[in-house]
Amino acid sequence: MLFIHGAGGYSDDRPLAEALAAELGVRLEMPELPDDDMSVAAWARPVREALRHPGPAHVVAHSFGATILVHVLSSGVRPTPAALLAMPDWSPEGWDIDEYALAPSSHLHLSLHHCRDDEVVPFSHLALNARRLPSAVVHEHDRGGHQFDGRILALAQDLRRGR
Repeated sequence: MLFIHGAGGYSDDRPLAEALAAELGVRLEMPELPDDDMSVAAWARPVREALRHPGPAHVVAHSFGATILVHVLSSGVRPTPAALLAMPDWSPEGWDIDEYALAPSSHLHLSLHHCRDDEVVPFSHLALNARRLPSAVVHEHDRGGHQFDGRILALAQDLRRGR
């Protein structure tokens, strides 16, 4: 499983990534992305490289990492189904940072997951992202916070089903 961590989240996201890989019974690949350069280009480079390896069984990205993964997949890299966890919306309706904003896309095979009690990325961002990614399957979780505490089994089940 390829797991793309969130901003400054290599250590914070590792328990989530390890638990999910263990539940799925797959090897975890989690490249450490740069905290000192948060540009799309700096993060996209290692994500593209990780996707070049023989196709991981599952691709999961969390928070800011989910944003970067969508940028990479939208740029014509080999289409890969992916689960996006707690992805921020960067449009004017969300956090309003143009560099990270996503263009609408309906050709990607994605699932969007967000917890109502996320204390980092507001739950309202899920609906904003769903509008920009209309082909994505949307999963709302009542609890779990930003790190999806207690939601590993549900995430794994969705990944096994390919959505």
